[in-house]
Order: sequence, then C-alpha cells, then structure tokens
Amino acid sequence: MKRVSVIGIGNTRYGVIKDRSFLDLAVEAGKKAMADAGITPDEVEAFYLGNYAGSDFINQNHLAPYVGAALGLRRDIPCTHIENACASGGSAVREGIVAIGSETAKKVLVIGVEKMNTVPTPKVTEFLAKAGDWEHEVKVGYTFPSAFAMMARRHMHQYGTTREHLAAVTVKNHKNALLNPDAQMQKPVTMEQILNDNRVVADPLRLYDCSLITDGASAVVLAEKGTARNLSKKPVDIIGFAQANDSFALYQKDDLTRFDATVEAANMAFQMAGIEREDIDVAEVHDCFTIAEIIAIEDLGFVPKGEGGPVTLDGVTSLNGKFAVNTSGGLKAKGHPVGATGVGQIVEIVEQLRGEAEGRQVKNAEIGLTHNLGGSGATCVVHILARG
Repeated sequence: MKRVSVIGIGNTRYGVIKDRSFLDLAVEAGKKAMADAGITPDEVEAFYLGNYAGSDFINQNHLAPYVGAALGLRRDIPCTHIENACASGGSAVREGIVAIGSETAKKVLVIGVEKMNTVPTPKVTEFLAKAGDWEHEVKVGYTFPSAFAMMARRHMHQYGTTREHLAAVTVKNHKNALLNPDAQMQKPVTMEQILNDNRVVADPLRLYDCSLITDGASAVVLAEKGTARNLSKKPVDIIGFAQANDSFALYQKDDLTRFDATVEAANMAFQMAGIEREDIDVAEVHDCFTIAEIIAIEDLGFVPKGEGGPVTLDGVTSLNGKFAVNTSGGLKAKGHPVGATGVGQIVEIVEQLRGEAEGRQVKNAEIGLTHNLGGSGATCVVHILARG
C-alpha cells in the first residue's frame, strides 16, 4: 500500500460561535487546508467529511455533497460522509488514507465539523447519548458523563486513582490551551480551584472534569508520499494507522478501566510504523473526560495500568515532560466539536512536527500520535505521524 503524507492543514477557532453557520465553519477550514497545501478545489480527487450529528444539531443530512458544493469541488469526485460517533473525524482521515493507498485518488480533502451550540445543554446530552446503546442503556438513564463517572470510580477502586490525579489533567490541558489561539477555553485553573469545586456532573466527575460543547471545524489535505514531496516543503508522513472496535455497550465490557479498541488499534498502528512507544514525542489523546486521558495513556502503552494518574500529577505528560500529551489543550480545553475532533488532533500533531506550534512547541518533536475514541469506547482510531 502506498504511503500517505499530510500536505495541508486548516482550523477554525473552536468555541461557542453564534455568528457562523455549519457551512461557514466547514468551508473556512477546507479552504485553509487547500491553501496550505497549495492546491485548488479542482485538484481534489476525493472528499471525506467527518460529522456526528448534523441531522440533530442543524437538521441537515447528506452533508458531504452539501459541503463539497459550497467548496466548489468538481462534480466527478466522490463526497462521502463518515459517522463514527466521537471518532468520526479520525475515521474520515483513515478513509482518506485508504483511498490514496488503493490508488483511487492522489489528493484527498478531509474535513471534520460540528455545530453543537444550536440547542440547550440537555438536548446536547440527549443527542450525544445516541452513540450509546439506546435499547439497553440510554432509555433507562445512561449518559456519557454517567458512563465515564463509572469508569473513574472503578479506576479509583482498582488502582488508587485520586481526585488530584483527575485535576492534574485539567490543570495541564487548560495551561496548554492558553497557548493555542484556536482553543475555546482560555482560562487558567489551579489544583486548589478544581478540588474545591463542588459542581458535580456525575460523581466523582465535577464540571472541570468534562469536555466542552463546541462549534468548530478542522481539515487536512492528504497525498501519496511521492507526490507530497513535489507539492509541499514540509510534508508530514503517516507511518502507522489503525481502527479497532470493542463491545458496544458499557455493561458488556470486561473491564471498565480499559478500552480494548484502544489497545488493539495502538498495537496495530505501532506494528505498521515499526517504532516503539518511547519514540513518541507528542500525543493528542481523547480526553472527553479527565479519566479518559488517564486511561488512554495506559491503554496506548505509554505507562503501565494504574500509573496514568500519578505520571500526570508528576508532570511527565506536560509540555516539557517526557512525552507531551494534549499540547493543543485537548478536548477538555481546546474544545470538542465531535465530528471535528479527530481531524483537529491531526492538525495539532502536524503543526508540532513542522515546528509551527508557536508558544507550545515540543522541542525537537519528530514523531507524534493521535488517539480518537467513539462512544463508550466501541471505536478507536490511532494515527502515527513522522516529520517528513
């Protein structure tokens, strides 16, 4: 299979964006990525759109040609919408890689977008819960805050994880977001503030343990590695990628402290890349809740099970730590426009590997990883990227 490189990236600002439509956001990100790649819409040979719930949030289906037409893409190319819950963006990137690898396209545009601040928060919670098992869990009260609260409580029981460990994720990611001009939450927080916060969402998770309701879009342009060298001065190669699945419902999981889809996808991606965990300099992981980041760095194999909390508290995953995690601010502070998240993670890693993450640059970053989780962990997509 042909190797694939990222030759263009684009982001909108993430946040509560009342004055911009879904289409405005998608088009802005797509145009920025194409401009960065130095190509025109006529040169795009396939388009993949990552979006989770356009039919709920904006009452619009058939989203890929909706965006493709607004971008002025050619009429003879496929425009395909990918929905995989919170892993929609990462899954769309994977499909773009496969299209180039199978030689059905040479240049592929991938956009992830979500416009979530169109309904009240209870409705957002209801729409997101549709990524869970409606028949057996959601209709009897399951929500994602409650699901991840159960995971957190079990992790605390099984490994001694504490509220301080969860709070360390928040403090770190808010600090990183202050350095990211596109991040939603530009607000520093202290350990004391978080530990004294009694606004319970789902015990033991408090308000600062939860990701944000976000509008935004991110985009990448992919090309075959040989072609990329002729188009871009700073191509970033995708050296490993994998998607895996797990039990769909939470009650079906063997262990609430582990996402088997993450374990499987990581193993396959590292095998493809031919590198070890210690080779990773920077990672963007799916911290929809603080406990999710702790579990992610364990399941990815960066630290043994049960040590995710302590290493975070000790600064191992900070901007200047042994391996930097969520330099963008993560879902926790950068924001979580669900369909855009997986693509936005790729954008951050590309900026890091190009040396363009101004203010939050990881020194001498050469290899990065993205981890995009969907639902209760039923889907996971991992990409490993290297400086070209």
